[in-house]
Amino acid sequence: MKNSKITWKITQGMYVLTVGNGGCIVDAVSQVSGDENPIISVAVMKKNNTNALMKENNFFALSVLPKNVDGNIIKTFGFASSRDINKFEKIETTEVMGVKTIKDSIGYMVLEKVYETENTTHTLFLGRLAEGDIMRDEEPMSYGYYKDHKDELLKVTTEDGKTAWVCTVCGYVYYGEEVPDDYVCPICGVDKSYFEKQEA
Repeated sequence: MKNSKITWKITQGMYVLTVGNGGCIVDAVSQVSGDENPIISVAVMKKNNTNALMKENNFFALSVLPKNVDGNIIKTFGFASSRDINKFEKIETTEVMGVKTIKDSIGYMVLEKVYETENTTHTLFLGRLAEGDIMRDEEPMSYGYYKDHKDELLKVTTEDGKTAWVCTVCGYVYYGEEVPDDYVCPICGVDKSYFEKQEA
């Protein structure tokens, strides 16, 4: 029997991909050449707004996330769409070559897009390193670490005196005695069954 969760054991890092006025969390990043101007690949889901932004822009950035990253960065870039919110409004950034990079990161790579190709679910983009820097000497977060520590990283605080239901996927909080049957999470789009009542 095929267990696709074996792919979770592939050693991958956690990055914030930024491009234009948006971005998202990515883990499918790899170096595919080793010269003075290495080429880096990144796969982006076709349904993500970031995919459209990647097609419209020639430069993009990857910020390397540390293990102790602020969980709000993961919530903002991983569970919301730049179609709906300004992801940079509450996240500190530094602009490099016209592309925003995340301040709370180990470092960044700014890449010039050189190639793209499609598969069934993602577009694979290749970029040549144009600029990059290491800002902190810390251990990067792996995808495996994120999966093991997701609850801690996305820890939710709720308002006292109110009945709270927390989305187990993204951490969004719904206040009310019951979650309506037709309710859909406004952040990640899951239905009522993914909400758990927060104990007082």
